[in-house]
Amino acid sequence: MVISFVIDQILDYLNAKHFNDPLPSELQDVFDEEEYKKSQRYKKERYKFGILTSAISLIATLLFFYLDGCAYVDNLSRAVSSNEIIIALVFFGIIMIASDILSTPFSYYSTFVIEEKYGFNKTTHKTFFLDKLKGWIMGAIIGGILLAAIIWFYQSAGKNFWLYAWGIITVFTVFMNLFYARLIVPLFNKQTPLDEGTLRSQIEIYASKVGFTLDKIFVIDGSKRSTKANAYFSGFGSEKRVTLYDTLIKDLNEEEIVAVLAHEIGHYKRNHIIFNLFAAIVTTGFTLWLLSLFIGNPLLSEALNVSQPSFHIGLIAFGVLYSPISGITSLLMNYLSRRFEYQADNFAKHTYAVLPLISGLKKLSKNSLSNLTPHPLYVFAHYSHPTLLQRFRNLKK
Repeated sequence: MVISFVIDQILDYLNAKHFNDPLPSELQDVFDEEEYKKSQRYKKERYKFGILTSAISLIATLLFFYLDGCAYVDNLSRAVSSNEIIIALVFFGIIMIASDILSTPFSYYSTFVIEEKYGFNKTTHKTFFLDKLKGWIMGAIIGGILLAAIIWFYQSAGKNFWLYAWGIITVFTVFMNLFYARLIVPLFNKQTPLDEGTLRSQIEIYASKVGFTLDKIFVIDGSKRSTKANAYFSGFGSEKRVTLYDTLIKDLNEEEIVAVLAHEIGHYKRNHIIFNLFAAIVTTGFTLWLLSLFIGNPLLSEALNVSQPSFHIGLIAFGVLYSPISGITSLLMNYLSRRFEYQADNFAKHTYAVLPLISGLKKLSKNSLSNLTPHPLYVFAHYSHPTLLQRFRNLKK
């Protein structure tokens, strides 16, 4: 954990050293001088805030382990029930709530001080705390059901539990990919069908041209939380839909919006959505298989100074030990994601138009005060998308 923290800080430092770099000639039109200075101030403030939050998170986690926090919370949980499933649910419930309470002041400061200062925040205090409450309830219900099922399989099937756990998580993952926009999004945002008009007509004409059936086009009220814009596809088969943030419609003209959607359709036509779903399922299976090899080892509980071995304590220890592997997996998935972004850009370029996509990407970068001069190592480690400069050069080939 300490090594991971140090590596992240080095990457952040290298990235911060590039904040004041002059803009590449291809991106000179993104910011004027005053806007670029504003973007630099925003990046520096987020960087300093990131150092503080990550350092406090590391210190709190280390103190939790060194002061035998797992043993303390385990004893509290065992005072509630003797049932291992209920003990585990109480154990993780206490940890998750405590963690969220610790992080809430920083999240509040980020939203209502930093984002507010630079004109991004549209979240009200009521929305902020309602989101927290809804997140807790959803986490308790969905996470609780999945965790209870996994522990029950562990008790019933022994070391083969990972196969049953993998099965139920796979079903859940596919279900959420299909119905997330229909079931979860409405809990947090209002979605309305895109009104009839020139924008909808242009989208439908383009979708028909590339052989993409699209009859579910929605607008989401992203402006209730932030001025930052976005658009995304969700679902597949008869459940596929495109969702446009109202801020995207406000910031981009109709050609640019269609170009952005052409990029998203490119992901679908190139089967990136299916690949990502398949990769997530395979990664989950691999992780559960590894977990099955170690979860019964009493050394995991002993390492955390817990006298009574249990699934939930083993899961905590395994999570720490697995973090280097998940870090490598993350690097690989980010690399593939960047390749997919190029492919989706190329699809939009060849099936629609390149200039509206470039101008749309520039506007989105400008309106979010994006970092246009990141360090290459930081991009390699953290970026799921190529930089704006890389995308520009690829599109202009």
